[in-house]
Amino acid sequence: MTAKRRIKIFDTTLRDGEQTPGVALTAEKKLEIAHALSDLGVDIIEAGFPINSEIEFLAVKRISKEVDTTVCGLARALKPDIDRCVEADVQLVHTFISTSPQHLKYQMGKSEDEIYKIAVEAVEYVVDHGLPCLFSPMDATRSELNFLIKVCKGVEEAGASIINIPDTVGVMIPSSMRELMKKIREEIKIDLDVHCHNDFGMAVANTLAAVEAGCNQVQVTVNGIGERAGNADLEQVVMALKILYGIETNINTEKIYPTSKLVERLTGIRIMPNFPIVGDNAFAHESGIHVHAVLKKAETFEPIKPEMVGARRRLVLGKHVGVHGIDAKLKELGIEVNPEQLKEITTKVKDLGGKGKRVVEEDLVAIAEDVIGMVPKEERKVELVDLVLNSRLSKKPIASVILRVDGKEKKATEEGVGPVDAALNAIRSAIGEEKISLEEYHLDAITGGSDALADVTIRVSKGENVILARGVHEDVVMASVIAFINGLNRILKIA
Repeated sequence: MTAKRRIKIFDTTLRDGEQTPGVALTAEKKLEIAHALSDLGVDIIEAGFPINSEIEFLAVKRISKEVDTTVCGLARALKPDIDRCVEADVQLVHTFISTSPQHLKYQMGKSEDEIYKIAVEAVEYVVDHGLPCLFSPMDATRSELNFLIKVCKGVEEAGASIINIPDTVGVMIPSSMRELMKKIREEIKIDLDVHCHNDFGMAVANTLAAVEAGCNQVQVTVNGIGERAGNADLEQVVMALKILYGIETNINTEKIYPTSKLVERLTGIRIMPNFPIVGDNAFAHESGIHVHAVLKKAETFEPIKPEMVGARRRLVLGKHVGVHGIDAKLKELGIEVNPEQLKEITTKVKDLGGKGKRVVEEDLVAIAEDVIGMVPKEERKVELVDLVLNSRLSKKPIASVILRVDGKEKKATEEGVGPVDAALNAIRSAIGEEKISLEEYHLDAITGGSDALADVTIRVSKGENVILARGVHEDVVMASVIAFINGLNRILKIA
């Protein structure tokens, strides 16, 4: 049996990823990420640019010492840069120089012959120190092809172990990248690497195209972070190679999601909810039809199992959710309900979703417990038909209610010290039950944010009978009214 093709993963989260605007990792954070990358199974960790600062140098040196993975340091094609990498005890030196006409004219101010000589001498200098060398002709994808190949051949002869082809400003499309890499592959015998930027959203596609053309190694960052629009992201590249191409890597895919969340937390760069593989919505389902199918057979609407990347499936509760989705989530939470209760819970969740509320697990638990605690619909003596509140700074709030009591409409208007007090006074007045007392009132916000559901628990008494009741709603007054009416129905049933 033919062995599967295997691609090496070169991770540059700690170097190119740290060039993301606003990201500045401490040495401790860099070390924590480096350990996570090592556990993840990347083949090479580009730990930083040692010449950049003493802090950067010490961080790279510490990572080289403590992490059990090949550690690479970045160096311009300058002897002092390379010396600093050697002093940092890295196991691989990544040296680079620009080769495009734009860079030669406006950045370097040098001729092609000068660039060629500098590149070859830099690689020879690394090799003379007994270290393997990865060479990058920066801005390769905008370089003149003959000169690019000449430089690649020169550094290969000088002893480079790997040549990286960077799409420095992300201008390639997959067909062009595939063609370029094929031409370079025909001329170069050592390993080829690719480094794609995401300026046009092509980084992952271009990376995969390079692999199709014979590339042996890919440069990626966790969550695709990096300068400007970022880099090819590790998660998508690794899983596309595995699932779509049948190509293996050394990555332990079950650690992809935890590593992604660690980098998100330590860098402060939030992952978009719809980001492939690791975004919050990558394995989330809300549509009732989709949820029903996913619960029967996950493959109906999922290309991979979330467990493959260390994530889990989420059934999102919103306006599109169906009975099957709610039922599955309740069972997952260990909550048993009858068909009537399930229907009522589903209605409440869909109503909240229709108002733009994202219902999370804590909300669902509160809604379910609220519904479970209700008197069955056919046994309810009191139902709310309408509630109108009039609240002004200079006067006490006034509440007007319309109730259905034993099938007959009852109306009342009362004031109170606050809107909740006014509403409850009006309800008492409408049903004519003055002996019913509110003994205790407790309000909780289930989740954070201004749109959090209000969870009201009350103690209601009539004579010697005392019961607890609960109401959940996005409006505090309505949550209080629901709790009070739930309490009324229960106490009137036993009184």
